[in-house]
Amino acid sequence: MSTDTSDADNGNGNGTTKIDIRVPNRLLEKIDEEYERRGYTSRSEAVRDALRDWIDPPTRLSDETLEELVKSREQRKQGETQSADDVRDRLGLND
Repeated sequence: MSTDTSDADNGNGNGTTKIDIRVPNRLLEKIDEEYERRGYTSRSEAVRDALRDWIDPPTRLSDETLEELVKSREQRKQGETQSADDVRDRLGLND
C-alpha cells in the first residue's frame, strides 16, 4: 500500500492521507453505480463513509425488535397499555 500525505493536519490529527487500494472490478462497478445515487459527490467520500461505519458501526435494531415496536405502538393506540406512572400509582410505588 502506498501513501501520500497531502493535507497538513496542523497538529490536530485532521489532515488527510491518500492511500491506494485494489478492489475487484465488479466491486468498483457497484461503487460507481451507488455513490451518486446515495448522495455522495465522489468515490472517495463514499469509501471514507464506509470506513467510518466499519470502525464505528451504527446501532441497528433486529427485525424482531422492530416488529415488537410496531406491536407496542399499536397496543398504545388501542389503549391496551398503561403508563409507568399509572402502574406505580396503582401499586402504591410513588411514595
